Amino acid sequence: MVYDPEVADRVRKVIADAGVTQREFARRIVMDPSKLSRSLGGTRRFTAAELARIADTGGVDAGWLLGAAGVRDDAAGTAEPAARRERAVAPEGGRPLQIVRETVRLIAERGFHAVRVQDIAAACDTSTAAIHYHFPGRDDLLEAAVRWCMDEDTARRAARVADAADTADELRQLIELQIPRTPQQRWQWLVWLDLWAEAARSTAMGRLHADYYRQWRTTVADVIRRGIAEGVFRLADPEAAALRLTALIDGLATQVLASAPDAPGAGPDDMHESLIAYVDATLTAH
Repeated sequence: MVYDPEVADRVRKVIADAGVTQREFARRIVMDPSKLSRSLGGTRRFTAAELARIADTGGVDAGWLLGAAGVRDDAAGTAEPAARRERAVAPEGGRPLQIVRETVRLIAERGFHAVRVQDIAAACDTSTAAIHYHFPGRDDLLEAAVRWCMDEDTARRAARVADAADTADELRQLIELQIPRTPQQRWQWLVWLDLWAEAARSTAMGRLHADYYRQWRTTVADVIRRGIAEGVFRLADPEAAALRLTALIDGLATQVLASAPDAPGAGPDDMHESLIAYVDATLTAH
């Protein structure tokens, strides 16, 4: 672990130069936004791997972030490394995000325990040392993969419901996002199923899993609560209704993924029809 009051100042400069919010920068370096905030505030230390990802994403030298010697001031008075290491063309989003994206893709194809660091390095056209530089262990990679999936899912939900006609349509849009129709949706569900198994065995992953589902259920409960106030949904306990609906989504999606594509009664359309029928029977105001 690394702590230096000046490190936080240099990280703030990297974020400012990136021209994005602190939360967006946390997403790019695949870091919990609250951890980034605490590290900048001095109540938590940055790990060496986190600083490596910050340096890579910000296009600065890790030694400069740590306050190593050999730093010069340019005419504008900003600090730059005197001898920055030569960099290849950075992949879209930076090397850390590329590593996480390829890790998630490989988990979907093979399962987490069948994915080797060598496989990830080959997919990223880099070395295993580079993978360990950003994510020292498999647990670090798994946590980053979970967090990336959470962020992507949250962003897709926000974009999908932005133009919903009313709360009933908003709930239908949220449901539609959960139907494993497209290759991308099936891919994401396969990742979730694998990560659920890890969450059951890992305290750290279990906490992430619990936090994500708490947010997901809160999102659904908020839509139901607004729908009740608007008269779109009948009077009900929003939290209990959200718990039952999200549990039904998970169960049906698991059946779809475990069944043959042409299995009768177990396809994406069947899942969608069942969910809409459930909402109409239990929530929709007639």
